[in-house]
Amino acid sequence: MLKVAVVGASGYTGVELLRILVGHPEIEICCVTSRQHEGVPINQVFPSLSGFCELVCEPLDVTAISTRADLVFTALPHKSAMEVVPGFLAAGCKVIDLSADYRLKDQSVYEQWYQAHSSPELFDEAVYGLPELYADKLRAARLIANPGCYPTSVILALAPLLEKQLINLKSLIVDSKSGVSGAGRGVKLGSLFCEANEGFKAYGIANHRHTPEIEQELSGLAHGDIRLSFTPHLLPVNRGILSTCYADLLQDQSTEELIDVFQQRYANEKFVRVMPGGQLPNIAYVRGTNFCDVGIVSDQRTGRVIVISAIDNLVKGAAGQAVQNMNLMFGFNESHGLGIVPIFP
Repeated sequence: MLKVAVVGASGYTGVELLRILVGHPEIEICCVTSRQHEGVPINQVFPSLSGFCELVCEPLDVTAISTRADLVFTALPHKSAMEVVPGFLAAGCKVIDLSADYRLKDQSVYEQWYQAHSSPELFDEAVYGLPELYADKLRAARLIANPGCYPTSVILALAPLLEKQLINLKSLIVDSKSGVSGAGRGVKLGSLFCEANEGFKAYGIANHRHTPEIEQELSGLAHGDIRLSFTPHLLPVNRGILSTCYADLLQDQSTEELIDVFQQRYANEKFVRVMPGGQLPNIAYVRGTNFCDVGIVSDQRTGRVIVISAIDNLVKGAAGQAVQNMNLMFGFNESHGLGIVPIFP
């Protein structure tokens, strides 16, 4: 059995990792850490785990954890992850990092959008953890940078169009909406019930930290420089991301032709579901799962294509994708632990 540690287990991503990992047939959870809840059983922090995981939350001790774990999931905030990831790697552990600390390849870009970086020497080694694009590299990786939730929804929505050179690279606009859990479990004014309930607002306009990550990956797919307009919004729901992506087509194509492009591109991808014509994604249909649903419409009146994607921000946008990456990294069945039917209604 693969011995796995979850570092930073008391956040939404941490508990989602544990929810998935307790059902995985190939792993044993050997350690969970939480600074805030040190010494407390994790099933007291999250009663939803009662009967599934009884580990006691430990302090984050790289040396002690490394003696027991083969793989470490670092579900820590930005900057906190970079302080411990090099130590785990040096001790012989593999790492899947769920922060943004190793997603960007350019140190100056990272430091422009986040803060100073203490281990940029790992940028070149870290593999961007989007399995639908980088499966072969992930199988050989020692350090995986798990993608952000918004970037996952946007990149999967636009990749087939960029790979086939079907759209004008200067025309991209992305309008995304996320559930409140995307802001994390810490107490924030904008995440309070009375602040978010029955409201709907944009935020981070023209300066959201996921923008350079999206642009980096889309530019790689297009083999050219991409700058896009990205506007996130806060939905008064617990979980889910719906991204609507707009681009000018380079030639007239019908909805059916574009759906065929997507179906061919994702034919062998277990977790991307391309909707048939006349159907569009809904966050309600992916809740609790690792699926990304994609719908495509050709607006032949304006010459634009509209691609809509839906994911669960805590699963395909975080913990589920991390487990999918683990499965590839260690040669497991890619679906192990992730065969969850969406929760509906």
